[in-house]
Amino acid sequence: MPSCWPPQLGEWAAAVAAEDAPIFHPNTGQKLSDAPEVHVHAAAAAGLDVPRYCQVCGRRMVVQVRPDGWLARCSRHGELDSVLLDN
Repeated sequence: MPSCWPPQLGEWAAAVAAEDAPIFHPNTGQKLSDAPEVHVHAAAAAGLDVPRYCQVCGRRMVVQVRPDGWLARCSRHGELDSVLLDN
């Protein structure tokens, strides 16, 4: 955990916090404007899978799944902790 709270928001976390529409699908990496329909596995369709691709650039991310949530990091757009999504 970072020593200061709340953490500095990267571009990706700021876009999610602002509820900006994603450019790329978080489970497939497909550009949403190019694919009229995105096919995902059952867990992703149910909202049970963690994001694997950056919603800003479509790059594959490093994801750490924890008992209390997940942490995903894009090499270009920063990281997002699922704790920030809990309301």
